Amino acid sequence: QVQLVESGGGLVQAGGSLRLSCAVAARAFSPYAMAWFRQAPGKEREIVAAIRWSENNTYYADSVKGRFTISRENAKPTMYLQMNSLKPEDTAVYYCAVRRTIGLITSTRGYEHWGQGTQVTVAS
Repeated sequence: QVQLVESGGGLVQAGGSLRLSCAVAARAFSPYAMAWFRQAPGKEREIVAAIRWSENNTYYADSVKGRFTISRENAKPTMYLQMNSLKPEDTAVYYCAVRRTIGLITSTRGYEHWGQGTQVTVAS
């Protein structure tokens, strides 16, 4: 059983920063990958960033490259998303997710466990 708890969302002005955290509660946690997705009203859930857990390789959507940084701490275990230079179009509910098996890390398919989501609102 894997439980994910997100925190760190909130309201911020454009150009500001937020740091999201995803705390993992699980036994012998050794996933293939973890990721942040987001979903804005009326839109499909989309990948924001992903990290292959053991190699620490990262992926970023083009829309957030250079502004967001994904990282993880093995010991806790916890995943983070540092979001800088936020824009109004970054407004969405952000979800963390865990994928245990090898596969495409940018698709929602294959991620078996999801957090409850945290709202990020960027005011213009």
